[in-house]
Amino acid sequence: MHETDMTKALIVTLQDWWKAQSEPKISCVHLVVGKFTCVEPLSLQFAFEVQSQNTCLAGAKLSIKETPLIAFCHHCQQEYHPEIGIQYACPQCHSPMEDIRSGRELKIDRVEYSTNTIEDTYAPNF
Repeated sequence: MHETDMTKALIVTLQDWWKAQSEPKISCVHLVVGKFTCVEPLSLQFAFEVQSQNTCLAGAKLSIKETPLIAFCHHCQQEYHPEIGIQYACPQCHSPMEDIRSGRELKIDRVEYSTNTIEDTYAPNF
């Protein structure tokens, strides 16, 4: 289950940021996860809940936005939605999938947190 390893890396990344920010209270972590990463959102959610206990993320919510797999066919000059595990070629001309426009994302979109007096949002610049 690669969701467990991804969660470990996510927690390490956020703990490093948390320490550099005078240890704010993190309330929500927003992730963008592409369908083509084959990450199972429910498994990721479960791994986050279990692994974040006793960390700076204890009690924080994990919000996951999935992005669809979208490819572009240079021959037909059109976007299409390949069926993961079934059909990756262009449905019109059957050219192999070469240009993926969406679906490979796996990133922290933003972090909601509060300090003693201020509520804020951090959006990393990756």
